[in-house]
Amino acid sequence: MNLDQIAGVAHEPENAPAGVVVLTHGAGGSRDSPLLQKVCDEWARRGWLAVRYNLPYRRRRPKGPPSGSANADQAGVAEAVAVARTLADGPVIAGGHSYGGRMTSMAVADRTVDVDVLMLFSYPLHPPGKPERLRTEHLAHITTPTVFTHGSSDPFGTIAELGAAAELVAARTELVEVTGARHDLGAKSLDVPRMAVDAALRLLA
Repeated sequence: MNLDQIAGVAHEPENAPAGVVVLTHGAGGSRDSPLLQKVCDEWARRGWLAVRYNLPYRRRRPKGPPSGSANADQAGVAEAVAVARTLADGPVIAGGHSYGGRMTSMAVADRTVDVDVLMLFSYPLHPPGKPERLRTEHLAHITTPTVFTHGSSDPFGTIAELGAAAELVAARTELVEVTGARHDLGAKSLDVPRMAVDAALRLLA
């Protein structure tokens, strides 16, 4: 399969895929983040085709924060979902870590993208130390079941703040709390990919 268009890497299941998952990275990261690799591995183990891809700004340069417009990155999400639909039949799940999840959620909110489940890892609810600057204005326009996977020590939002934000979504949601984890969702004693995938499959059912 040719994923060059979206700078994507596929994790393929042993048999015919049950569906397709497309996930992207945070502001300073890329498709090669350890979290994305582990989550895509987990999806492939469950029989899904999982693709981790780079947003347009990351395709232009290998490092640094987002450059260009958020609209361009949301168009990149739509492009990735369109490519995903050509790869296999079945449901399509999309999302990402931090900024990538936010871009995906905004594309879903304005109906640019239509998927079966939205997966948001470490949603950047507000800048660290600035809880008054909430990034929630579009959440009420989301009608797609949504999984929020979030660390209890994430400076971009507390679990309580995330719970309140999740209630704005006009669909079923699950909040997967990763005890002790910060924004990278690193956890020694918890299997974060398994927890997140379990929640997504529950919402799909």
